[in-house]
Amino acid sequence: MTIGELGEFALIGRITAGLSASGPVVLGVGDDCAVLRLAGDLAASTDTMVENVHFRTDWSAASDVGRKAVATCVADAEAMGAVPIGLVVSLAAPASTPTEWVDGFAAGVREECELAGVQLVGGDTTSAAQIVITSTVLADLGGLPPVRRSGARPGQVLAMVGRLGWAAAGVAVLGRGFRSPRAVVLAHRVPEVPYGQGRVAAEAGATALIDVSDGLLADLGHIARASGVLLDVDTTTFEIAEPQKAVAAAIGGGDPLVFQLTGGDDHALVGSFEKGAVPAGWRVIGRVLPGEPDVLVDGAAWAGSSAGWQHFA
Repeated sequence: MTIGELGEFALIGRITAGLSASGPVVLGVGDDCAVLRLAGDLAASTDTMVENVHFRTDWSAASDVGRKAVATCVADAEAMGAVPIGLVVSLAAPASTPTEWVDGFAAGVREECELAGVQLVGGDTTSAAQIVITSTVLADLGGLPPVRRSGARPGQVLAMVGRLGWAAAGVAVLGRGFRSPRAVVLAHRVPEVPYGQGRVAAEAGATALIDVSDGLLADLGHIARASGVLLDVDTTTFEIAEPQKAVAAAIGGGDPLVFQLTGGDDHALVGSFEKGAVPAGWRVIGRVLPGEPDVLVDGAAWAGSSAGWQHFA
């Protein structure tokens, strides 16, 4: 059966079956709006995924796409130091889409929501020429100020939690028709967001924070420009995983470090801290310096052709 044959309202009922409100969600799915009760200011962010731009159905299972739709959006709330509370997901798809694909997608959304500690509270469905998913996260700052990109100060250190370069290595092998190493392929399909660490960073006194969605150098560039500082990344602190080395060797013997410096979609968190305030589990990877806003690699300008992903480029 296709979703066109099933019909819109039956499809919505299928996706939302069994969902209930709890905790800070006063009213969940089933009405014109969800209602949330927050302890602090509201942080909100939207993320859109387009078929054949952000995912391919021949590379990723429907459940992978659902999980990724949640992870990429919730990571933005983590990057503000907020606690994700509610998620709204809209799905646009061709009428010919099999209902089993939507079932898998919905199962993936629920699985990742549980990992992220967020409740699915609503959304929308509509027809389209290709699959397009838009997710909106609603998060609670809980009385703390948002950790913005503009707070890095000279004398501080850069620290990160999560992983870098795995998804980029996965895209590199998938684009050549291979499905291994399996670890990097899975990383492209479903990012491993360090859930909860945004709040940890905020409570530890992080002064700037961002999630690495487009590439470490590209995203650190946002902090550098917003804060008016020079950032220097120390690559001696990086650990190159064996699967990344294997992919680099297989595609021409390039430097696997490039995956970690320019690859996006892993959604690690990186921010600035006072030297003695870096939380447990975070790794210092550089420093904040006075100077014209820029990002250096080992004290020098990056010589690579690209610092990360840019839409419309």
